[in-house]
Amino acid sequence: MEGFVELTNRSQGRDQLFRATQYTCMLLSYLIERKADKEKLVMKLKQLESSMSSGRKMFRLGNMVHALVAARRTTQLPDVVPRFCLTASNLTRAFYFVCDAVLWLNSVGLQPDIDKPKWRNWATKCYYISLLMNLGRDWYEISWRLEQAIQEEKIKENSCWDKHNQKLNGVKSDGVHGFLLLLFQILKKNPPLLLDLVKNLCDLSGPLDTLGIYKTNPGVIGFCGVLSSLVGILTLASPHLKLKQ
Repeated sequence: MEGFVELTNRSQGRDQLFRATQYTCMLLSYLIERKADKEKLVMKLKQLESSMSSGRKMFRLGNMVHALVAARRTTQLPDVVPRFCLTASNLTRAFYFVCDAVLWLNSVGLQPDIDKPKWRNWATKCYYISLLMNLGRDWYEISWRLEQAIQEEKIKENSCWDKHNQKLNGVKSDGVHGFLLLLFQILKKNPPLLLDLVKNLCDLSGPLDTLGIYKTNPGVIGFCGVLSSLVGILTLASPHLKLKQ
C-alpha cells in the first residue's frame, strides 16, 4: 500500500496509471465494439480513453525541461553509442513534449487556430525517432554482451573440454538457434535490459500505425500500450529494474 501511495505521488507514476487506463479502454472497446448490445459501453470507454489522454497531456507539461536536463546529463556518458543514442532520444523527446503542449493548448481552446494535424504529425515523428534511438541503445547493450559471452565461450572451449562446464556450448555451430539461445540467456540475466527492450518495442506500435509505416488496429495498439504501461509502472515501483543511463 505504501508503495502504491509513493507511486501515485509522482507525476510519472500518475501518468503511467492514466496511460494504462487509456490503453485498457482502447483494447476493451475494440474487443466489444462489434457486439450489438454494447454501443453505450463502447461510447463510455472511448470517452474515458479521451479523458485519460487529456489528463496525461496536462501531466506532461513540464516534461520538456526534464528531457533537456536528461539530454545534458547523457552528453557526459563515456561510451560514444549510448551517448549519441540517449542524447538524441532525450532531445527529440523534448521536441515531442513541445508539440504535445501545443496540442493540449488547442484541446482546451487556448490555441484554436493551429494546424492540429501538422502538430500531431510532428509529435508522432519526434516520438518515433526517440523510440528508435532507445532501441539503438538497447541493441548496443545486447551486442557487447553477446560479444563478451562469445569470447568467454571461446576461452572455455580452449581451456576446458568438459561439456558440463560449457553452458553456452554450440553458439557457433548451431547458427540461428545458438544465437537465439544466447540472446535469451543474456536477457534473462539482465531484467532491466529486457524490460526496456519490451517497453520500447511495444511503444513502437502507435507511431508505426499513425505514420502509416505499418498499419495495425486499435486492439494491437491497446494491448501493446497496456503491456508498456505495466512495465513502466514496474520500473517506477522497483527502480533497480530500470535500465540505467
